[in-house]
Amino acid sequence: MARPRLTFLCELEANALEALFADASVIDDLVALGAGVSLGILDFSPERAAVVRRLNEAGIPLTAWLLLPEEEGYWFNVGNAPQATACYADWKVWTAEYNLQWAGLGIDIEPDIRELRQLLSDPRRALPSVLRRVFDREGLRRALAAYDALVAQMHADGYHVESYTIPLIVDERRVGSTLLQRLAGLVDVSTDREVMMLYSTLFRSYGPGFLWSYAPDAGSVAVGSTGGGIEMEGLGDLPVLNWHEFARDLLLARRWRDEVHVFSLEGCVRQGFLARLKAFDWEKPITPPLRTARQVEVLRKVLRGVLRISLYPLVVLAGLIAVLGLLFRRRRRKK
Repeated sequence: MARPRLTFLCELEANALEALFADASVIDDLVALGAGVSLGILDFSPERAAVVRRLNEAGIPLTAWLLLPEEEGYWFNVGNAPQATACYADWKVWTAEYNLQWAGLGIDIEPDIRELRQLLSDPRRALPSVLRRVFDREGLRRALAAYDALVAQMHADGYHVESYTIPLIVDERRVGSTLLQRLAGLVDVSTDREVMMLYSTLFRSYGPGFLWSYAPDAGSVAVGSTGGGIEMEGLGDLPVLNWHEFARDLLLARRWRDEVHVFSLEGCVRQGFLARLKAFDWEKPITPPLRTARQVEVLRKVLRGVLRISLYPLVVLAGLIAVLGLLFRRRRRKK
């Protein structure tokens, strides 16, 4: 089995980005692997532009992974479509100013980072905004229309667009619900390629089964995490893949797709994975994690069942009223 097309996601501030690529072997290894980089655009600085131009000169395919300032939510979501559109406009100006070359664009659909931090520190303060959003179906429709228009503009400008998505959206899409989107502030945006974030480190022993269960629905499988990324207070030190786990996840992903994303480049460099990948045996047998995948499938069926029920809120409300009525009658009889 041939090596898949690898793309490494890189999410670093400008100074750390410069330091990463100060080591010429990083670019050499990427070229040897025929790999691309999805570069988080955390600013429009001359320093970031200089790194992009070095990668352009080396012939490394680059995806501009658009991100917002943390005070605007960081990732794209239901509440910041206007800021996402403005970010794209600013990115085009910056790209033209420094004559930067891109193979495509990446949009990251995740909850508002401010809300996530609030949920971790004081869930009660975050609850009112979540509840308001659950009942705001029109807000979700407006956000989806805005993001569809943004992707259409990117296409008109000649760019391939990929989205980085949370896998649960697949289950919601299957049943035609929007409950998860309204709960988490997500938007189910259609792009050229859906890169599903199937990070086994989030689930540890169930991680391989989680990856195996969702991989057939992915345009590209994103494996991880090898370290790096945004820091979230309250979560402590997040686990990272060691080489054995990383190799396992790569082989599992390759069984389903010839496009594999890796989060993150900086984590791979820190652990010395790039050099080892050059001699990686993509033909090595791998036993599918069928037992844990079946367990994940059961949980997914339960989730889809809940989402189907959510499509009929009046029926749910009537059922709750009926249950409460029965409990009340029993209580009166006992008295």
